[in-house]
Amino acid sequence: QVQLVESGGGSVQAGGSLRLSCAASGNIFSINAINTMAWYRQAPGKQRELVALVGSGGRTNYADSVKGRFTISRDNAKNTVYLQMNSLKPEDTAAYFCYVLGEVGYWGQGTQVTVSS
Repeated sequence: QVQLVESGGGSVQAGGSLRLSCAASGNIFSINAINTMAWYRQAPGKQRELVALVGSGGRTNYADSVKGRFTISRDNAKNTVYLQMNSLKPEDTAAYFCYVLGEVGYWGQGTQVTVSS
């Protein structure tokens, strides 16, 4: 079993920045099995969508809507994944969820990001 604890959400004006963190803890074997770490988001009335992911080798992938503004990174020693969000827009407002994939997938509880115009 893996537990994910997210932090860093909040309210910011358009053009501002936020940094989300997600720390994984739990069974050491499950932790060591993690390969992909990702961030998803879900706005009210919309489906959950992939924002960014990073593989165990550092390969990254981003949604077109956040390319050039968001950066995903991971610290394997801390079992933590980060999402640096710059130039935030009102349409980035959503609940952001951390997701890690090892033998099975695990979701975080979500953290709210609100961007005002």
